[in-house]
Amino acid sequence: MDAVIKKLMPSSAYMEKPVTDRPSEAEVEAAVRTLLRWTGDNPEREGLIDTPKRVTKAFLEMFNGYDMCPAEELGRTFEEVAGYDDLVIVRDINFHSHCEHHMVPIIGKAHVGYLPDGKVVGLSKIARVVDIFAHRLQTQEAMTAQIASVIQDVLNPRGVAVMMEAEHMCMAMRGIRKQGSTTLTSTFTGVFKDTPEEQVRFVTMVRGGGV
Repeated sequence: MDAVIKKLMPSSAYMEKPVTDRPSEAEVEAAVRTLLRWTGDNPEREGLIDTPKRVTKAFLEMFNGYDMCPAEELGRTFEEVAGYDDLVIVRDINFHSHCEHHMVPIIGKAHVGYLPDGKVVGLSKIARVVDIFAHRLQTQEAMTAQIASVIQDVLNPRGVAVMMEAEHMCMAMRGIRKQGSTTLTSTFTGVFKDTPEEQVRFVTMVRGGGV
């Protein structure tokens, strides 16, 4: 499996090109101080004196997806499934990401399903994959496709379905300032892409309508 992962990594759309010249924490803190001054505030006042360190620490956490490989999370699978070969769905996976255009939050839920072909993956691994992609600068459209792509590439199931719904703070906090609007995206591979009935079944189950 390690060899398969290494083979997939260079050409897969879900892998980001690694940055080799990351700035130091001191440089990041200096940049935050510059931004604070640019807003018109004083970075030396009591309430802001430790803000550069806090922002640097927060960024390490919020954007740690660049240091993780989603394919590795899916590397361990289970073949003892008692013949089960029907739809597996993990729905209502809460996530928070950041818009790559304005670096403000995207907050929403992901619903991920796949039709196994002889093997399944631990359910928590699906949620982990969502988190890895969410912890990068993103567009919702790209993130939807990336999740489906890595699951299809690594697990090689008969099909993958991904639906995402999220509120974008770049719309709520700035620009047209429309709070509460939700963006829906979906992508399908394999059987889901070729069979509209399977798409309908996936969406129905995600929405709580049963099989």
